[in-house]
Amino acid sequence: MPQDSSSSLTAPGAPFAVTRGSDGRLQYVNGPRTLREFADATRGFGARPFLVGEDGTPGGRVYSYGAFHAAAGGLARRLVGTYGLKPGDRAVIAGRNHPEWQIAFWATQLAGLVAVPLNAWWTEAECAYALDDCAPGVLLVDDERAELLAPWARRHGVPGIVFHGGGREGFEPYDCPGADPAAAPPVVSVAPGDDATIMYTSGTTGRPKGAVATHLAQAAAAINPRYQAAAAALDRGEHPGRGGRRPPVSLTTFPFFHAAAFTSLYAVMAAGGTLVLMRKWSADRALELIDRHQVTHYAGVPATALQLLDAATARGHRLPSLTNFNTGGAAAPPALVRRLTGTYGERVEPRNGYGLTETCGGVLAHYGAAYRRDPDSVGRPTPVTETRVAGPDGRPVPDGEVGELWLRGQSLVRGYWRDARATAEAFTPDGWFRTGDLAVVRDGGRIGVVDRIKDVVIRGGENVYCVEVEAALFAHPGVADAAVLGVPHPVLGEEVAAVVRPRAPGAVTAAGLRAHVARDLAAFKVPAHILVRDVPLPRNAAGKVLKGELRRQAFSGSGN
Repeated sequence: MPQDSSSSLTAPGAPFAVTRGSDGRLQYVNGPRTLREFADATRGFGARPFLVGEDGTPGGRVYSYGAFHAAAGGLARRLVGTYGLKPGDRAVIAGRNHPEWQIAFWATQLAGLVAVPLNAWWTEAECAYALDDCAPGVLLVDDERAELLAPWARRHGVPGIVFHGGGREGFEPYDCPGADPAAAPPVVSVAPGDDATIMYTSGTTGRPKGAVATHLAQAAAAINPRYQAAAAALDRGEHPGRGGRRPPVSLTTFPFFHAAAFTSLYAVMAAGGTLVLMRKWSADRALELIDRHQVTHYAGVPATALQLLDAATARGHRLPSLTNFNTGGAAAPPALVRRLTGTYGERVEPRNGYGLTETCGGVLAHYGAAYRRDPDSVGRPTPVTETRVAGPDGRPVPDGEVGELWLRGQSLVRGYWRDARATAEAFTPDGWFRTGDLAVVRDGGRIGVVDRIKDVVIRGGENVYCVEVEAALFAHPGVADAAVLGVPHPVLGEEVAAVVRPRAPGAVTAAGLRAHVARDLAAFKVPAHILVRDVPLPRNAAGKVLKGELRRQAFSGSGN
């Protein structure tokens, strides 16, 4: 298929045609302009199953599209009528991946509110920081988060609704009153330029910031995966929408408060597919759910994807229903796609992507044969996403050279909530977002992300990109997980260090791993210190390794 085969999708009059808006950003000509419009377009799926809760959990029930819309509409009317909330008011959503999380989110959109998903892993103090920052008018929480947030709610007199349990002090139970499938959502005005979401950055360093996305931005985020699916079909030699495939059944394991989850969610909703949910990750449980629901699409961070492949191998499980294997949220080691292809051939299409909280999810994607050929890149951008690999002066660097990845487009957030300084630091006056990631333009125009700027190890004046060294470690068959970081050195400034989790006790040694890495990488890139530990690496909810914490755990004050 020619490199520009997807141009037929973006030509004038085509489904994904683009134009340049008054703000200079590219935007889709067709499609929804608000999340309310996007949701309305899914009403026609009616009796099709949409949300499948995990059996044995408080949220373990199934919602069809019709039941989902009835529940979301009923809750929206309650938020507007009973609680008196108005468009622009913030509504916090906090909980695990239960169906009611999605009902709460879409109810806020039908009511014209600004949804503020909170990290379900946060402590009471971390939640309180975000709550103070966004000043919500209501809290929509599960039973675990109700207990955590109750002290803040009492202090500030903010009401709440709790799912999966009885009412608590200051919180009313969710019993879905007035869930009439024929009733319309509340009559409110929602414009494309209105704020739709505030999603807090993962906060691996410093305080998290509230990234504010308009409805127009989130609408683009909803169209982006549809475009990538159509482009992938063209690459397979199929006509988009005529492949005869049944609607996707997706085991989406990203936490719902993470931007990557929305990329998967939007793709499923647009196709009238089914979302199979997990309250808590377990590779063995994931295999059971894949079998029970005949899951066709898997979506998760690379760490859980590798664990799923390990579990399938241990059981001799061939994943017969699976057709798509999607990863995102963190850098995927090239060994992952090689292993997937080596085990399942071309039956399961691999997909990888790149996105951030500030881009409302994935804006670059790599899939199929192209991904298998070039597993070191994250693919090409969506039609409304412009890319620039910039030098220190902000000008594009030549292809093949490393620079900072800048992005501009419809799905980017408008800035950070009540933080003009952080917004000015991250965005240029003409709308380019400085990602903080180092990247390179490879052959064919694909983007390769080589590291975070802050994670580069400078050893004796030489730049060592941690992602490159991690890829070499993951290529060793005895490595289950790995992270590379810099540690202080009195002469060189920094040295390269690594923490490795083996697949089995005794599967690797530090000396053997150094020899393995040295076969493919220059000597200055070979880790001077390798610590082999049979414990999970510390990660945030997005699957990213917390390297500051890892450095303190493994190398602080030691000569390892």
